[in-house]
Amino acid sequence: MNLAVLVLSGLVAASVFSSLLSFRIGAPLLLVFLGVGLAAGAEGLGLGPMDGRMVYLLGSAALAVVLFDSGFHTPVKAFRLAAAPALSLATVGVVLTAAVVAVPAHLLLGLDWPHAGLLGSILASTDAAAVFFLLRVGGITVRDRTRSLLEVESGCNDPVAIFLTMALAAILAGQPHTGWALAGDLARQFLYGGLGGLAGGMVIVQAVNRLGIERSLLPILALALALMLFSAVGLLGGSGFLAVYIAGLVAGNARLSAPQTLKRFQDGISWLAQIGMFVSLGLLARPSEFGAVALPAMGVAVVLTLVARPLAVFLALLPFRITANETFFVSWVGLRGAVSILMAILPMILGVAGGSVYFNVAFLVVVASLAVQGWTIGPVARWMGQIVPRRTGPVERVDLELPGAHHALVAYRIVPDSLVARGHRLPRWAMPSLVVRDGGSMLAHIAGPLVAGDMVWLFARPDRVGHLDHLFARPAEAAEADRRFFGDFPIEPTVSMGQLALSYGLPVNEDGLDRTVADYLADRFGGRPGIGDRVLLGDIELIVRALDEAGGVAEVGFAAEPTRLDAPRLAMFEPGERLKAWVSRLGG
Repeated sequence: MNLAVLVLSGLVAASVFSSLLSFRIGAPLLLVFLGVGLAAGAEGLGLGPMDGRMVYLLGSAALAVVLFDSGFHTPVKAFRLAAAPALSLATVGVVLTAAVVAVPAHLLLGLDWPHAGLLGSILASTDAAAVFFLLRVGGITVRDRTRSLLEVESGCNDPVAIFLTMALAAILAGQPHTGWALAGDLARQFLYGGLGGLAGGMVIVQAVNRLGIERSLLPILALALALMLFSAVGLLGGSGFLAVYIAGLVAGNARLSAPQTLKRFQDGISWLAQIGMFVSLGLLARPSEFGAVALPAMGVAVVLTLVARPLAVFLALLPFRITANETFFVSWVGLRGAVSILMAILPMILGVAGGSVYFNVAFLVVVASLAVQGWTIGPVARWMGQIVPRRTGPVERVDLELPGAHHALVAYRIVPDSLVARGHRLPRWAMPSLVVRDGGSMLAHIAGPLVAGDMVWLFARPDRVGHLDHLFARPAEAAEADRRFFGDFPIEPTVSMGQLALSYGLPVNEDGLDRTVADYLADRFGGRPGIGDRVLLGDIELIVRALDEAGGVAEVGFAAEPTRLDAPRLAMFEPGERLKAWVSRLGG
């Protein structure tokens, strides 16, 4: 018992310590976790191999935890912003990817078409853990619509890929299926998963808010109910993964009695789930078997990254108003991860001939995906104009929940050269209650003018915390980043396009002259504008600077010299932009 506890805790500790090296050299952290498991496995320190069924069970439960946390942290306006194109990617995109990947699997690995299709299905879905980690912890801020599209796709595309994999694996294992039965299974996956997620999310909200449970037990209750939902929907024949993602989305966007307690716990347990999932998958692998399939696997990875994913994304997003640069970036962030390796275990469990080949190929493709795409996501995002500059510096803030109150107690350490440090006057609702300076605490009226390094405690409504970030943690260099990305100066979103056209000689159609700038921009982006979206008008550019709570345009930037960030970076994508515009006009 002591040895088992020592080994398990040591693997987790090694994974956490390895994050220090990962951040220093820029390696994708999930790849480091996978490497820890590989180093500790049967052909490393001799701790494996683990049983495939046990790894599949633990990995599925861990993925359910990650998806619930992912949904919990996804604002509902982000889901609305990208729901239609993301669902197209999660269905049409997955099927197209599986079909194209089957070709190199057939030609390079010598698999017959049904077995090649099985490998294509295993590698068809993006990985939620990898995508959410790189977009939220990777140190970059991607534009709203692109980030929402990637997050919602990764949360919703597992049912189709898992369905295709299980159906083909069952058929190849000798279990008969009819076409109608398969179609019914797929419909049931989405129907039960969607309805179960909605119902389960509402149950979690009511349980957290109404049962009067000890605050420290609330996150444990929420997680337990999420895992019960995952299992119950799976037993009914639905997609438990889709159910927990939607349940997290419902619960995370509801008014909860202890949101910060839940978020902090889920952040930690999600990290633990990812460590456990990737380390256990590494323990299952046998590196000595990789050599036989290494070259074909790299060929499959190249076709997946450079042909299958871009083609599937282009066709799936064709009916939507997605720019060429956004399309390319979405195709590049088609990261493969734990989901693909988990599904590659199924052929071994079901007794499909040559089952280990699927696992070894999938493992190598995932390593290549995390290494190449994970390492380059930042540079590619900057090249494609998908990075939104941070409007604040690193925020050192403490949030304390006040039971039964609509205000939070927050503390800021004032950043040098921030607005407050430069003497900017605070709004009346943001007056400090306590100032900590040089190790001593004092009341605000005694402390006098605030200076850099002060820790300031104050009460504020949660919806005003973003404004406080701007005041206390926005360094001077952020203003220059603002100007380069968001335009030279702001203009009122209620100004009419006619007034703007008259002042600056802009080419605006007569039927759009009476519209406000906000309505004009919203219409140009299909009613779903995102921060950083821009429209070129003659020699100037209009830019969406901020959105209101309803998702409407709240601030507009004016660039006298267009940045042309949305100009297609690759010539091969520019004809696609024209084709999409033509299809959009036909649809309109």
